[in-house]
Amino acid sequence: MYEKILVATDGSVLSKKAVSSAIALAALTGASLFAIKVVPRYPQSYFEGGLALQATEVGRIEKQWADEGQAVVEEVKKEAELQGVKTRALTVKSDVVSDAIISAAKKNKCDLIVMASHGRKGVKRLLLGSETHQVLTHSHIPVLVLR
Repeated sequence: MYEKILVATDGSVLSKKAVSSAIALAALTGASLFAIKVVPRYPQSYFEGGLALQATEVGRIEKQWADEGQAVVEEVKKEAELQGVKTRALTVKSDVVSDAIISAAKKNKCDLIVMASHGRKGVKRLLLGSETHQVLTHSHIPVLVLR
């Protein structure tokens, strides 16, 4: 049924539920798993919401974010491999989470994307946005959304 499943995680409680489901589905179907965490770049200007920092400090912050992201996907890999699922841990640096997820799924020839959704509606969804919604509307790869 599925050969390669990509699961997007941010380490939150909600995304951990999606990770557990993705691992179970991969184990059931014999698929390999790609765990991805998208790491943002540090805002460089006042208009992006950033503070003026020295380049070395910005580099330190971005490295910290990348290291924390890698720890999140390594934890997924460890959990999946305990259940016999071959897993690859990926961190991708991007400001557009949905594009990074879709691109990683295409690059790795995944046939399913698994994500969590808060299920926000109305003004909350408008103000907070929805990466899951963006993936759903722009991906040509099937997406399994879990709440």
